[in-house]
Amino acid sequence: MTTPWADPALSRDDRVEALLAEMTVEEKLAQLGSAWPGVERVSGNVAPMQDVFAKHTEFAVASKDGLGHLTRAFGTRPVEPAEGARQLARLQRELMDNTRLGIPAIAHEECLTGFTTYRATVFPTALAWAATFSPALVERMAHAIGSGMRRVGVHQGLSPVLDVVRDYRWGRVEETLGEDPYLVGTTGSAYVRGLESAGIIATLKHFAGYSASKGARNHAPVSMGRREFTDVILPPFEMALREGGARSVMNSYSDVDGMPAGADPTLLTGTLREEWGFDGTVVSDYWAIAFLRTMHRIAATDGEAGARALEAGIDVELPDTLCYGEPLAELVRSGTVSEELVDRAVRRVLRQKAELGLLDADFAPEVDTEAPIDFDPPANRAIARELAEQSIVLLDNRDGLLPLGQDTASIALVGPCADDPNSFFGCYSFPNHVLPHHPGYDNGIEVHSLLDALAAELPGTRIFYERGVPVKDIDRSGIEAAVEQARQADVCVAVVGDRAALFGLGTSGEGCDAEDLSLPGVQDELVEALLATGTPVVLLIVSGRPYALGAYTDRAAAIVQAFFPGEEGGGALAGVLSGRITPSGKLPVQVPRTKGGQPSTYLHAPLGGNSQGVSNLDPTPAFPFGHGLSYTTFAYERLELGAETIPTDGEIEISCLVRNTGDRAGTEVVQLYTVDPVAQLPRPVTQLTGFIRVGLTPGEQRRVAFRLHADRLAYTGADLRRIVEPGEITVMVGSSSEDIRLRGAFHLAGAIRAVGAERVLLTPVEVS
Repeated sequence: MTTPWADPALSRDDRVEALLAEMTVEEKLAQLGSAWPGVERVSGNVAPMQDVFAKHTEFAVASKDGLGHLTRAFGTRPVEPAEGARQLARLQRELMDNTRLGIPAIAHEECLTGFTTYRATVFPTALAWAATFSPALVERMAHAIGSGMRRVGVHQGLSPVLDVVRDYRWGRVEETLGEDPYLVGTTGSAYVRGLESAGIIATLKHFAGYSASKGARNHAPVSMGRREFTDVILPPFEMALREGGARSVMNSYSDVDGMPAGADPTLLTGTLREEWGFDGTVVSDYWAIAFLRTMHRIAATDGEAGARALEAGIDVELPDTLCYGEPLAELVRSGTVSEELVDRAVRRVLRQKAELGLLDADFAPEVDTEAPIDFDPPANRAIARELAEQSIVLLDNRDGLLPLGQDTASIALVGPCADDPNSFFGCYSFPNHVLPHHPGYDNGIEVHSLLDALAAELPGTRIFYERGVPVKDIDRSGIEAAVEQARQADVCVAVVGDRAALFGLGTSGEGCDAEDLSLPGVQDELVEALLATGTPVVLLIVSGRPYALGAYTDRAAAIVQAFFPGEEGGGALAGVLSGRITPSGKLPVQVPRTKGGQPSTYLHAPLGGNSQGVSNLDPTPAFPFGHGLSYTTFAYERLELGAETIPTDGEIEISCLVRNTGDRAGTEVVQLYTVDPVAQLPRPVTQLTGFIRVGLTPGEQRRVAFRLHADRLAYTGADLRRIVEPGEITVMVGSSSEDIRLRGAFHLAGAIRAVGAERVLLTPVEVS
């Protein structure tokens, strides 16, 4: 006879309550914990302080009362796809056969640049997705990622990262979707929809404030007021829950104004659940609960740390059970921690297990491994190629040197990123994240360096290659040879930038924060030497963050930016250089002018910009947010506003015509910005309010119409309520935050209106 909780004919909640009533305290707490089988075989850290906290407990012991989550069965070491599937099934079967209740675990994996496992597609990094300004394409990518994970028994993905960039020196800029909350929110929501549509639970991270740390140092405290936190940091998370349907959230390591996120009930319960209505699970970032004791020092024991996190609203401890196991059980048995708090979290976990089919009597963890399991199929590569091509940003083409074309006689290809295909990968790609700890393995996928791709792209062109300098180390010995090659060539393409890794082993990635925004190592010296040759130089930056390029903007013949474009990056870059591909990417972050000035994003109040007569420092960037050139040109005409005045709860249509005025087809990202020139509090000098990609053939013209609701102009006012207030609103449409082609204005009329979680979050746009 089937037990009630295993009967899918019953309601989810009835099943959960029936199972909860059967559980001991130890079995309940086991559902809030996790285990990381195989972590003892990892020779280096793939998570912060893994060497300190990772438990090497036998799986049978760690799971004797059951288990909430299985950590990275695929993403811990190189494993062939079929063997990984069999390994995961064995662990699940052991749980089902050797525990009293026989409940399988939720298997989670990393999936930021694709399924982080051996032989899986390495897509571009999140910063590159944002540069496409194409949420629909990101949604397709995420569905492809999720489909591969679901095929082999994975249930949850630890993505996307919704941290809004506040300081470009932070190592994890590459993992973000840029510096604008609306761009982050719309693109992140698209990723969530794609992953969830494949049956994978999407996990929003890192909630919240992680990216705004002091000095851009990983895990450093965050000094931020409530208004900035509410208006800049929180909106992408709210949007990804409401518009994306995410079912899980991961806490931030950082403390904001002294309160660690992992122990903050106002954030994890008040904002997330009571205000936004979230009913999914909150999972801890790896060892974040133990960090409450060891790093934040707000708990004396592991049990106390567990109690603080549980009370705040963290439901599951990842990646191992340090604080939610016996240390917390002792406090529950003694009455120090209420069992009702445990039940609250267990219900959330069991609801998701019921939704995933893990409670069904006929659940079987085995998957078909006789049929080929291809984690890098042609369809995935096609999406990766499209993303890479659309993400490349042409920053400058001062001399019109690009595209190079087939008639270019000779090219000196110079720089540390020119012949290193791994320079296209982010820090959470399997080749850069795990394989460095497993020498002897290749990348497991086909990937070509720019040198190989450019040789195939321009077969009639002589290409001379010199590395010049390494990415990170101080070694100038190769500069002379690189300069000699540049002197002999018609064009020099200098390929500089980053190598992603973890915890200081690279120049970009988690724990790879930068002191300033000069190119890493002695790459600036290489660029200066190449520019001095007199040969036209195309400066190509392949990086995870924007670097200061102000010294080169009037000297390089052209400048191209790529944010870790993934396994198809070589062909995409070669295609842009040759002209086969017309660039259409736009900057999701500004490119600074100077390396030493404190980084500043475009989203700033008036005194955050160039304050002549107040400060001698000018933070004006070399290239602004939203900037990106094309090999064709676009004209903007006939701005029309649907009304002169709308109420503070009204809506207005804003439209214009966009025309391709060049001689080749191209795609323009039409951007809508708004300004509130007089308000209760200083407002941003400009703010992205809508955008759309528009493909146009030569001479073609299309009408772009934005539907802007007054809610989209809301902000946190003097009394900390989110409000829409009456007054004039300036409307600007253009090609970047600085390249504004059309301007207009309308009035908001009526009383100040407070808005809440029901407010409109999106600006719909139509192209006709």
